[in-house]
Amino acid sequence: MKFLLKRLQKNKHLFEPGGKLERLFPLYEAQESFLFTPPETAKGAPHVRDGLDLKRAMITVVFALIPPTLWGIFNAGLQYNTVNQIADASTMDHWIQGMIIVMPIILVSYIVGGIIEVAFCIIRKHEVNEGFLVTGLLFPLTLPPTIPLWQVAVGIAFGILIGKEIFGGTGFNVLNPALTARAFVFFAYPAQLSGDQVWTVVKDGATQIDGFTGATPLAVAANVPDGQSVIAALNEAGFTWATMFGGAMGGSIAETSVIPILIGAAILIALGIGSWRIMVGGVIGLIAGASLLNLLPADNFSPFTQLPFYYHLVMGSFAFGIVFMATDPVSAAATTTGKWIYGIMIGLLAVIIRVANPAFPEGIMLAILFMNVMAPMIDHYVLQGHIRKRQADIKARRISYATS
Repeated sequence: MKFLLKRLQKNKHLFEPGGKLERLFPLYEAQESFLFTPPETAKGAPHVRDGLDLKRAMITVVFALIPPTLWGIFNAGLQYNTVNQIADASTMDHWIQGMIIVMPIILVSYIVGGIIEVAFCIIRKHEVNEGFLVTGLLFPLTLPPTIPLWQVAVGIAFGILIGKEIFGGTGFNVLNPALTARAFVFFAYPAQLSGDQVWTVVKDGATQIDGFTGATPLAVAANVPDGQSVIAALNEAGFTWATMFGGAMGGSIAETSVIPILIGAAILIALGIGSWRIMVGGVIGLIAGASLLNLLPADNFSPFTQLPFYYHLVMGSFAFGIVFMATDPVSAAATTTGKWIYGIMIGLLAVIIRVANPAFPEGIMLAILFMNVMAPMIDHYVLQGHIRKRQADIKARRISYATS
């Protein structure tokens, strides 16, 4: 690494103002800051001594995403070998097959998105931010392993351009870029992201094993006939609560298992990167929404309304979304009270969209995007409330002084 650092420092003058490669300075700076600690120091007051900067924050999120990513790779291989009846497949075979399926999706996301990110940095003459390391990984982890690679490229391009760069780049985006990309692909190519023809890769001409279904738990729950039990329908399809918590089933790459997501949440909370208030608020909102729906008369409403909250917690993308998407510090609420409101509303909206709109059985994506838009307004009214309270306190003190 010292050799590489010396080479970078030796050629730095070529990329500085007046150098032959001045326009490509963002590329040089990206290599220097991604691989090493930049030598620059603050030249004037005020000074804040803190070990946490954007680079460390984003790298921490990437580390927190490693457990869901590893699980997604293993599960993709496991589902492939199971569905295609490869009976003698070992654990290593699952890993290898999962790498073959998942890594091209991640690489396409990073390559296409990285090119766009660097192009905008060169045009706007600003640094390449580490935030793309998170976006480039988050987006593919929300996709099914069967998605065509060209759709991954189109999706990440839309997410970076419309979700971030159009607003001015990192730190200015209103919407979560990865979730914006996911929403675009979902609405533009619904056949590749929903239905029972996705979620698990199947060899051409292969015979599926008995009991296998391509539908997700949410799709099963949303299509239960009136008068029947949702839990019974899920169990019949092979989706018990324990199965959905463990995640050994078809689904989006990193969203099927709650266990690695909880590990990632623990990392984010312990290191102060992800807001535990938003996470807990989301859980509270979902529990409240599901409990209220359970009070509706079963004879007059969809059987989905009677599903207990603890099933909602482990179904679909809720856990992944509330931990990694909703806590994006740029697009989320910033005030303490606002984070509680923001998280609770996401959980509440997610379960309402799941149950009330059969066209979109997964509500967490739309709930987070909607609350991304509402976050500035939430913070505004929270701050206004603090200002009014302080003004009232000052007025009360003046009256107290005047009468004493």
